[in-house]
This record gives sequence, C-alpha cells and structure tokens, in this order.
Amino acid sequence: MYEASNNRSLAPCGRTASTILALFALALMMLSAGVMFAQTSDDWGSFRGGPEMQGIAKSTLPSNPRLLWTYEAHAGVESSAAIVGDTVYLGTKNARILALGLSNGKLKWIFQAKTAVSASPCIVGKTLYAGDESGEFYALNAGTGKLIWKFHTGDKIISSATPGPGVILFGSYDNNLYCLDAATGKLKWKFKTDAQVHCSPCIAEGRAIIAGCDGYVRFINLKTGKELAKASVDTNLAVAPAYRAGNVFVGSLTGEYMSVRVCDGRILWRHKEQGGGPGIYASAAIAGKDAIFASRSDNVFKVDGSTGKTLWAFKTGDSVDSSPVVCGSSVFVGSDDGRLYALDLRTGRKLWMFKAGSEIKASPAIAHGRLIIGTSDGGVYCFGK
Repeated sequence: MYEASNNRSLAPCGRTASTILALFALALMMLSAGVMFAQTSDDWGSFRGGPEMQGIAKSTLPSNPRLLWTYEAHAGVESSAAIVGDTVYLGTKNARILALGLSNGKLKWIFQAKTAVSASPCIVGKTLYAGDESGEFYALNAGTGKLIWKFHTGDKIISSATPGPGVILFGSYDNNLYCLDAATGKLKWKFKTDAQVHCSPCIAEGRAIIAGCDGYVRFINLKTGKELAKASVDTNLAVAPAYRAGNVFVGSLTGEYMSVRVCDGRILWRHKEQGGGPGIYASAAIAGKDAIFASRSDNVFKVDGSTGKTLWAFKTGDSVDSSPVVCGSSVFVGSDDGRLYALDLRTGRKLWMFKAGSEIKASPAIAHGRLIIGTSDGGVYCFGK
C-alpha cells in the first residue's frame, strides 16, 4: 500500500435483422459525420470517457502514480476534465472554462462564461461544448477558446454534453433534454420530462438514455426525440446511466441501484444499499460484466452485473460524489474526505491514496498516461508515471 499527501434470470430482447442493420447504419452515420469518440482513442473527450458513460480508461496508469504538476484555479472545480491531445479542459465555479497543457499544467486560454461551470467539457473534433448554471450552452474553438455559437435554455445546466452523430445532447433544469446540431447550434429536437434533467445523457443502441429527477429512466429515439420506453423507479435519479451489453446501470438519490434493459425499459434487478444508503450521486463504472458504484454512504462497491450482488465494498472517510473510473486492474475515485484513491479492481483493497486537502467531487479523467482531477478549493492535480 502506498500513500501520497499534499497539504493542498431474464432473457435479453431479441436482436432482429432490422435492428442489427439499424445499428450498423448508425455506426456508418457516426463515421461519415466525422464524430470522434474517446472510446476509440487514448483521449478522454467527454464525461465518463464517451457516450456510453462507461468510465473505462483506454490509457494505462500505475496503481501508485506520482504527482506531476498542480494548477491553482482560484475557484472550486467540480467539473470533470476532458483530455484531448496535449490539452486539459475543465470548468470552474467562478464561471470559467480553462485549457491547460497536459504535459506541464500551463494555462493556454480562458473563456469567461456567465455563471459557474459544473458540467464537464465535451470535445468533438476542434470544438468544445459545455453549459453553465445560467442556462447558456456554448460551442467554443477548442484551440483558442473563442465562441462559435451559444444556445439559451430556461434554467441551469449541470448536465455534461454527450456527442452523437452530428449532434450534441445535454439536459437542463428547465426539464428538457436538448439535441442540437453540433455545427450550428440549431435545435434538432427537445424532450420534455416531468422534472429537472440533472444527469448527462447516455447514448447507446440509437437511443438517448436519461435517468431523471422525475423518477424515470427514459429511452429516447436519438434521431426523432420520441420516447421508445421508460422505467418507473419511484425515486429521484441524477446520475448518467452506464451502458453495457443491452443494459444500463443506474443509482438513485435514495441509495438504490439497478440494472435496466435498454430495448424495453424492464428493470432486471434492483437493490438498496445495506444500512440504507443516503444517496448515489456518482455514475457507475463498467468493470467487465460487473459495475462499480459509489455513494454518500462513504462507500465504493462492486456488484455482479447479472444479479446486483455485492462483490466487495470499500469505505472512504466521507461521501463519494466522484464517479469511479476503471483503469487496467485499478479503480480510481475521489471522496469528500479530500483523498483520491486507487483500489484493486478484483478485491477492492486500497492500493494508493493521495491527500488533496479538500473535497473531491469531480471524477477522474485518464488519458495519455495521465490522471487529472480537481478539488473544491480550486486545486487541479495531474498524476502519472
């Protein structure tokens, strides 16, 4: 163990030939639109590493990384970073979007938003997309930080943007899920829910999938914006659904966690944390056929993807809003106890810990052999070999 410190049973829905052809056609659309997703490269281009919200790093990282550089943002950083090439992008609570050098942490540019930027930046090609808490959604030149276009919603945006084929999706506290033309910012469609859309949308199987504050997991046709299915869970949801093999994993604000089938919205299994967990605000990570959750009960825990049975649990010193990330044989996650942890993926044993000295609500971003994470007191940390 190493410690670093710093004073600062249900059958799946059948796959018909038409469904397979439709999915193949969607893949071709993505390629023809020139959409580059983080899952196909070593970049971490959007929240959770890509549209399926799996939280799996393609890059390698030692289980006991060393601190390479720090940056003082002078305001809280709850926005998870995006990493593309040699640039780190993140938002701050003092209404800024920053671009930093991945190799040295030096500032490249600043964009001044209207209010706090809690959503993670999303990079597609040469464009950065992010919303702020005034309800403005921005498209910026990723190389210069210059505004390309902006789109106004009716309330704050916490939802991180997700890229689709030629489109960009995000939610707003005005109860809508928005789908915009990625190039122009023109509205393609919007879907009205019964409460705020806090979560970042997951995109899988030609659907936009959201877990809402209205108590539904909704499956929406990505092309038309029409609802295809929904699951009523009778509890509020705020996390991005994590997709794997026809199902999504979702946690609730009452401490329940579940697996929901994408094709018809059927809940396959559903459990509540032992002892009555106070709430899950972190998105799950995919670990092979299993899932890793984190909660405000201070726990990070791995469950069997088929049954929901707990395989291991690790107790941190405070609530965990940071969404875990799987990197090789390790799981990296932050906690409100001010520590960044590396856990053994198989056993949950602590391998390494870094004391940042302030709450870590942002989720790790891992790319190009580097891990980037921010803290509530404005620290930005880069770790690597």
